[in-house]
Amino acid sequence: REHEVQQMESASRRAGGPETTIRHQDIFKAPPGRRGPVRTVLTQGVAGIGKTVLTQKFVLDWAEDQANQDIHFLFPFTFRELNLLRGERFSLVGLVQSFFGETKDAGIFGSDRFRVAFIFDGLDECRLPLDFHGNRTLTDLTESTTVDVLLTNLFRGNLLPSARLWITTRPAAANQIQAECVDLTTEVRGYLDAQKEEYFRKRFEKEEEASRIISHVRRSRSLHIMCHIPIFCWITATVLEDVLRTREGVQLPRTLTEMYIHFLVLQSKLRIVKYQRGDGADPHWSPENREVIQRLGKLAFEQLQKGNLIFYQSDLTQCDIDVTAASVYSGVFTQIFREERGLYLDRVFCFVHLSVQEFLAALHVHLTFTNAGVDLLSEEPSAPSEGGDAAAGAAFYRSAVQLATGSPSGHLDLFLRFLLGLSLQTNQSLLRGLLAETETGAEATQDTIEFIKEKIGQSVSTERSINLFHCLHELNDGSLVEEIQQALRSGRLSTHQLSPAQWSALVFILLSSEEELEVFDLRKFSASEEALLWLLPVVKASRIKELDLSNNNLHDSGPKLLAAGLRSPQCVLDTLRLSGCLITDEGFGSLARALEANPAHLRVLDLSFNHPGDLGQELLSSGLK
Repeated sequence: REHEVQQMESASRRAGGPETTIRHQDIFKAPPGRRGPVRTVLTQGVAGIGKTVLTQKFVLDWAEDQANQDIHFLFPFTFRELNLLRGERFSLVGLVQSFFGETKDAGIFGSDRFRVAFIFDGLDECRLPLDFHGNRTLTDLTESTTVDVLLTNLFRGNLLPSARLWITTRPAAANQIQAECVDLTTEVRGYLDAQKEEYFRKRFEKEEEASRIISHVRRSRSLHIMCHIPIFCWITATVLEDVLRTREGVQLPRTLTEMYIHFLVLQSKLRIVKYQRGDGADPHWSPENREVIQRLGKLAFEQLQKGNLIFYQSDLTQCDIDVTAASVYSGVFTQIFREERGLYLDRVFCFVHLSVQEFLAALHVHLTFTNAGVDLLSEEPSAPSEGGDAAAGAAFYRSAVQLATGSPSGHLDLFLRFLLGLSLQTNQSLLRGLLAETETGAEATQDTIEFIKEKIGQSVSTERSINLFHCLHELNDGSLVEEIQQALRSGRLSTHQLSPAQWSALVFILLSSEEELEVFDLRKFSASEEALLWLLPVVKASRIKELDLSNNNLHDSGPKLLAAGLRSPQCVLDTLRLSGCLITDEGFGSLARALEANPAHLRVLDLSFNHPGDLGQELLSSGLK
């Protein structure tokens, strides 16, 4: 599985295909070709992509009589607040009335003439046990039970089957809702390239500044990918504006680690100016700032390990932070850590974005190792070592790479990029006063680079391999990629002699290309099965419209495999060439049935020099349009 950042990039490559764009106000309208009403919509999207804002806009438009006026009552809930009710008992009517007191005498649920809609925002933050199989069936709106039982019965349609439901979630938590309970799945994609440019041009009045920043973001693939997320555009603009206007001649940050270090330093300076009446020239790592960052870093790391993005009082207590202190932190570091209050009195805290939590978690692990010699990533507790020792440093970063690449979910991918980026002395110099001086230097860095290249050459998944190339970028090493790029530019790329690491580099380059691949010509690389297997991730991620498999011995088994893809609604092939592939009537039948099921896109089909027989020709002609 991919880290959310890579999921977002994969989704952006798919954009523009046969999928349908849905406006937020039309979320409950049945898409073309669908029969029956849409009761439950599940909207996915990575952290910070705009899911909550989308639901809030829906509520606002409804409240201002702008849209969806066929809905009489709309009840927005967040799982952040529902979590606080764990163990308490409500009926569905009682739950609604406890949040929306004005409904007590409205008689909403006593009549079929009222159309009701619910919004449940942030399923990924749910800490309730949504057991669709184990929870008992409930149909009585006035019967009290636990909140998780209410929710599973509402989602399954046992309670209020006429109600409309809109649930939002990060992709990793989407499977908490049974597929049969969802009528429509949508995805928030974030900013397209044109929208990124529009954001920066609106943010910077000077055309020269806006153009320079847009150009800089384009050149750094890591920054360009992250700018799909609106809040990262804001972080990028905030940092680059400060660098351009206060540090003339300084090179703009080009890696994620540099960007987040600059962001942290800027926020620390703002705190001193705003709350300690400094003039901006004071040391920004005051004892108070160091303490806040250290405690927030511990919270970020421990909660990242648990998969939590929101924190309650019990989570804070485990990290030696009381609620009062947390409120102070959110007040003075408002662009890093924030407090949210709902209808209930309990306080809820979170970082402004998952990537900020991942950065602070990496900073905490790095601080603990360099300042105290303790490796927090090790499963076996050990005595502190010399954090500044080159050998200890090399072993520490190797273990971090090993741990992250072994994660099936990829949840440590971005954390690893930040941790390795923090190992560079150029980045540590920006944090002078917070980090202890180390002497690991170039030796440990080079050891880490070589170890990463070894891992790339091994049988790691495509997702982990891509992240390892991003890790090399954070370490300012692009030698493996440049080697392949030079061969591609010169036309001297010999795929017969590529090592596994070089194959991975080629795949990374092709996946990172801004050009959409509509025609995939395997002969350009190597007309071999080995090459095809290496390049399958490129095929998967590309919007290929033309496929030529002519003169391969596909026989009848090949068309059967192709037929599964041709049936998919995601298939956009308009040209398919299978000339001279030894296909007989059985294979022709497989293709015919697939084309009959999904005939929308294919315009050119070449089946010359095969052996269809009379039955094959008859089958195929019935499937063609």
